[in-house]
Amino acid sequence: MTRGRFVTLEGVDGAGKSTHVAWIAERLRVPGRKVLVTREPGGTALAERLRELVLAEPMDPIAETMLLFAARADHVQREIGPALAAGTWVLCDRFTDATFAYQGGGKGVAAELIAHLAQVSHNGLLPDRTLVFDCPYEVSRERLSRAARTPDRFEREDSEFFERVRQAYLALARSDPERIRVIDATGSPEEIKKLVEEEISDI
Repeated sequence: MTRGRFVTLEGVDGAGKSTHVAWIAERLRVPGRKVLVTREPGGTALAERLRELVLAEPMDPIAETMLLFAARADHVQREIGPALAAGTWVLCDRFTDATFAYQGGGKGVAAELIAHLAQVSHNGLLPDRTLVFDCPYEVSRERLSRAARTPDRFEREDSEFFERVRQAYLALARSDPERIRVIDATGSPEEIKKLVEEEISDI
């Protein structure tokens, strides 16, 4: 059986990637193809419980990183890996690039540690295509201000943290341009959809 393809969406909080998840899933679905839509941290009962801790409880960046990879290991073992092996395509809102950007770029956790934990927790599994939704701080804050919910502790971080995370994402894209494509997320929903369409058409 042909392995499914693994597509991930990345970007700073408020960039708008989650707004497009359902639409992208529909674009990936064709007759005979199954698509699993999931998220990180999360995707399994255990990972969702760890998500609640990570998003709500202040903690040391190393502890935070290890909890994220504990959730990811369970997610890959129980959901992502079996789905890909069965030929299902997987669309995931965040994956390990988010840890390199947020915990690495944003909080200074060593890239070597993140890379080691990635190898241990998902044994070399990488997305086939990653879309990084990119926008300036002002755009993301304005969008978050319209959200009808209480912001989590990452969404409450200051502009300097945001800029470190954003630059880490852009650096990741420069280091792996074949896999990681940057989407200008400052435009209208229709403009963004057109850019996304171009970047997923050749997966």
